[in-house]
Amino acid sequence: MKTAVATLASFAVAGSVLAQDAALTPGGPGPKSATLWQMAVSGGPMMIPLGILSVITVMLIIVFFFSARRGAMVSGRFMHTADALIRKRDYLGLLAISNRHNEGVARVMRRTMDFLTKNPKATLEEAREIAMTEGTRQASALNQQVALLADIGTIAPMLGLLGTVIGIVQSFGVIAIDAAAQRPTMLAHGIGEALIATATGLLVGIPAMAAYAFYRGRVQGAISELEGATTHLMALMSASGYKGSDRL
Repeated sequence: MKTAVATLASFAVAGSVLAQDAALTPGGPGPKSATLWQMAVSGGPMMIPLGILSVITVMLIIVFFFSARRGAMVSGRFMHTADALIRKRDYLGLLAISNRHNEGVARVMRRTMDFLTKNPKATLEEAREIAMTEGTRQASALNQQVALLADIGTIAPMLGLLGTVIGIVQSFGVIAIDAAAQRPTMLAHGIGEALIATATGLLVGIPAMAAYAFYRGRVQGAISELEGATTHLMALMSASGYKGSDRL
C-alpha cells in the first residue's frame, strides 16, 4: 500500500512539473490538458499489453457474473424434478432431464447416470465415486477460471513497473546528450510519461484483484451448493433402494 501511494504521489508531482513547464515556456500557448489517448501513447510500449489485459479483465468480470453463481451450479427446478424421478426410481427419466439441463449438479448426475447405464452391475458406492470425481473436476475448473483475475492483478502492476523503468532509462539516455540547461525539464517530462505505465498497471490490477476477491467467495458458495445437492441426490438414490442390478 505504501508503495502504491508513493508511486501515485510521484506521478502527481511529475505531472505538476510538466504543467508548470508548459505554462512557463516562452511563446507557448499555455497549459493544456492531455487527452486519454495522448496519455496512453506517452506511456510507452507496455501500454499495449496493459490495454489487452484491461479488456480481458472486463470480459472475465462479465462472464463470471453469470457463471460464478449458485444458480449456475444448482437450480431448484432441477432438484425438484430429480427428487421426484429418483423417488419413482425412474432413472431413465433422471438421465434425460440431466441431459436437458446445464447446471453443475445436472452435469454430475449426467456423468453418474451415464456410468450406471454403461455398467448395469455397478454398485451405488462406485456411482458415488463417479459423482464425487465429476464434482471435484467442476469445482477445480471453476476455481482455475476465477484465478485468472488474480493472475491479471499480479501481472498488470509488474508490466506497469517495467514500462516505468524503460521510460526512465530512455529519459536518462536522452538528457545525457542534450544541453545541461534543459536536463531538469526533460527529466521531469520523461519521468512523468514513464509513471503513466505504473498508474495504468495499478488501474488494471486493483479492479482485477477486487473482482477476484468478490468472485472467489461466490465460487466457494456455489461449490458448497453443488456438493450438498450431489450428496442429497446420491443419498436419495440409496434410500430409494437402488441396487447394482437395477436396470435403467
